[in-house]
Amino acid sequence: MIGIPVRLKTAVSLVLLGLLTLLAGIGQLTFWAPAETVTASAPGDSKAAPLTVITQDVLTHKGGPRQISIKGDGKFVLAVGRPDDVDAWVGKTAHNSITGVSEDGKSLQVAGTDGEASAPSPAGSDLWVQTENANGQLDYTFTPPASGNWSLLLASDGTKPAPSSVAITFANDATMPWAVPLIVIGAILIAAGAALPFVSKFTRGRGTGSRPNGPQGGGNTETDPEAVGEGTAKEANKDIAGEDAPAEDTKKGTGGGPALRISLVAAAVVTALVGGTAAGAQAAETPSPSGSATSPTGSATASPAGTAGAQTAPDLVDAQLKRILDQVAGAVAAGDAARDASKLAPRVDGTELQVRTQNYKIRSQVATHEARMPVRSSKLLGSVISTQRTWPRTVIALTQGDGNVVPQVLTLVQASPRENYKLKSTSPLQPGTSFPAIPLGGTAQMAAGDKSGLQYSGTEAMAALGDRLTKADSAFKDKLVEGTNSPYIADVLDYQASTVKSGTNGNFTFTHTPSPADTAVFRTSDGGAVVVGKLDFAFTSKPKADGDTIGVEKAAAVLAGGDSTKVGLVQTFAESVAIYVPPAGSTAPMKLVAAVRGLVGASFQ
Repeated sequence: MIGIPVRLKTAVSLVLLGLLTLLAGIGQLTFWAPAETVTASAPGDSKAAPLTVITQDVLTHKGGPRQISIKGDGKFVLAVGRPDDVDAWVGKTAHNSITGVSEDGKSLQVAGTDGEASAPSPAGSDLWVQTENANGQLDYTFTPPASGNWSLLLASDGTKPAPSSVAITFANDATMPWAVPLIVIGAILIAAGAALPFVSKFTRGRGTGSRPNGPQGGGNTETDPEAVGEGTAKEANKDIAGEDAPAEDTKKGTGGGPALRISLVAAAVVTALVGGTAAGAQAAETPSPSGSATSPTGSATASPAGTAGAQTAPDLVDAQLKRILDQVAGAVAAGDAARDASKLAPRVDGTELQVRTQNYKIRSQVATHEARMPVRSSKLLGSVISTQRTWPRTVIALTQGDGNVVPQVLTLVQASPRENYKLKSTSPLQPGTSFPAIPLGGTAQMAAGDKSGLQYSGTEAMAALGDRLTKADSAFKDKLVEGTNSPYIADVLDYQASTVKSGTNGNFTFTHTPSPADTAVFRTSDGGAVVVGKLDFAFTSKPKADGDTIGVEKAAAVLAGGDSTKVGLVQTFAESVAIYVPPAGSTAPMKLVAAVRGLVGASFQ
């Protein structure tokens, strides 16, 4: 009867201890839980610089920032770009770089680099995927615009100090590893305490009974039944309490033996759980190996995968290309409407600027002269975007909009990081011809003279086309063809032949010479290549005899300054073309994909 109060006291103690443990675990998940975010700020003593860079290491810290708070004096711009693009834009300009976060998570690590005191304003640069304009303060949430690494650039106008007051909020990865274990242990202790009072029904009567063997050590074999019973009970109590337990404790332990067993079992379970959860907590707090290697000095080195990803990133993402095309199309439309080449200058250069400038001049005097095909940014049918990360960079877009009878191949070039893409050439897709398929996610750009895996290099393909356009019996007649409905090669040969035939008082020569500087080669999905470039088409007319006169067409007369000549005339056309070159081993011929010519010069000899 004495064991029941002992079990009740033990049960109450276990329940109370369990409740306290349970509350401690719940508290770590609620009112003792750490803050969800932590904010790191740039030190206020950073040296002023015209540019501030937030590196990709910071943008990937703890899964990326929740918010970036920036304060500056007056207007400033935040630009998002690839790390190498940001570095290329910064160049030799003095700048501050936010490169990491301190160990306590409260401070941003800032490194200053001396250099030139100013830079152009980064606003409006084609390098940036996204930009944000602000005045005084900006709260910005960074979301990667595409896969790969990214950096941020902060600047005012490139001459004034860039914002240096930067605070970045990250998710707080501090954990309470004992929260769940404490809840589990508390629940087990409560369950053990609740079950303890009911163990008597399973253990009652197990402490009495006679031994099968007789008394040991001799003596009278006839014993009193009460003596036998008393001795047997003492022996049983010794089994439970131990050989050296006092007799008084043994008598009181009639109901306490099972309670002690339950307590020992509960303690063992708790100890096992504590050991297991402690190991789990330690594992949770121990950082796992990362993908980057660590040098013997302790500095992290970039993983090969990350480096490869940065090197093979396409030069443009879709949003950039669309924005660039819109601006190019807008500039061309403005120039065409006003017939003013100065309006083309911000977004047009090279062959296209030359051709349109002369086209405006001719049309100002010859109303019947055909205008150049308009440039449209939509519908965008396809693009060729290089993974070449150096400059100059070339991109091709295939568009067809209002006024485009057939799709138009637009070639744009960015000469350097701080210059924008400019339209270098346009050429209509030949009727009945499809543009070659290009790998998704960007393609490799090849050197013009590189023949690796191709029937012909880009240089050889352009030379073959020049020969094909010059000679009706060219050796490339069957090696470079055009589609059944494509008229360009046939029309050029017919024009040259008819001119010679009808020009009874003149001698005529024709040459089509590739321009190496304008040749660009890109891999296609089938292992072949598409080559874009320019041919200089020279048409020379000379009188057969002294005193003979050669008439000059109206368009050429505007540029030459006369409608006839007795000394000779040289007309120059720029031919913008695109050629498909099959992969090595293919029996298919090269194919002219796109072509157009425009008169760019005429002069008397």
